[in-house]
Amino acid sequence: MRTDRTAPLPAASLLQLMWLASPALPVGGFSYSEGLESAIENANLSTEAAVANWLLDQLHITQSRGDMALIAKAVGAWRRGDMAQVQALNDWVQHTRETSELRLQTEQMGRSMADWLRNQHQDDEALMPAVRHLAALPPTYPVAFALAASTTQAPVRTVLLAYAFGWAENMVQAALKSMQLGQSAGQRILARLADAIPDAADHAIGLMDSERQAFSPMLAILSAQHETQYSRLFRS
Repeated sequence: MRTDRTAPLPAASLLQLMWLASPALPVGGFSYSEGLESAIENANLSTEAAVANWLLDQLHITQSRGDMALIAKAVGAWRRGDMAQVQALNDWVQHTRETSELRLQTEQMGRSMADWLRNQHQDDEALMPAVRHLAALPPTYPVAFALAASTTQAPVRTVLLAYAFGWAENMVQAALKSMQLGQSAGQRILARLADAIPDAADHAIGLMDSERQAFSPMLAILSAQHETQYSRLFRS
C-alpha cells in the first residue's frame, strides 16, 4: 500500500475517497445532526459564530480523540487482515456511545455501509470475506468506513481528511436546515472546519489506543434531550 505522503494519489483512489466523503453516499448520514439540533434549541446556538465554535469543539473533542483515532487504527487492521483488532475496535465504538440515539446511528450507518460495499464489490473475491466479516460484527460506522477506505491506496492521513470533511459537510447542512443561516454562512463555517481538519487528523494519528476516548458529557446530555425533543427534523 502507498504510504508516501509526497507521492501523488492515483485518480481511482482519490475519486473513491471523494465518493466515501459525499453526503450523497446512501448510508443515511444526512438524517442525523449528532446533537446539533438539540444544541440549537437548548444550548443557545443562535448565531453563525456559535455554531462554528460548537462544531470545532466537536471536531477536536469527539471526532479527533474518538472516531478519527479509531479509523486510523482500523484502516491498518483491515489492510493487515487483523480481524481480532477489527473486532476490538468495533466493540469499543459500541460500548462508548453514550445514548441510544448515538448508538443506533452508528449501527444503522455501519449496516448501510456494509450493504453498499457488498453491492459495489460483489465480484471482488479478495474483498468479500472482509465485507462478510464486517456485516457479521455487527458493524459500526467508523469501522465500516475504515474498510471502505482501506481498499484505496490512500495513506491514513488522507483517509482521515476525507472522513472529517464528509462529517463537517453533513453537520453544516444540518445547521442550515435547523436554523436561519444562509448558504454563505454555511460556507464560512465549513471553511473554518476545513482549516482545522488537518490538525485534527494529525492529532488522531498520534494517539495510542490507551489515549483514545469518548468523553463528551454535554453532547451526551443534548443527545438524550433530543430523544424527547418536541419538534425535530433529524434522527439524532
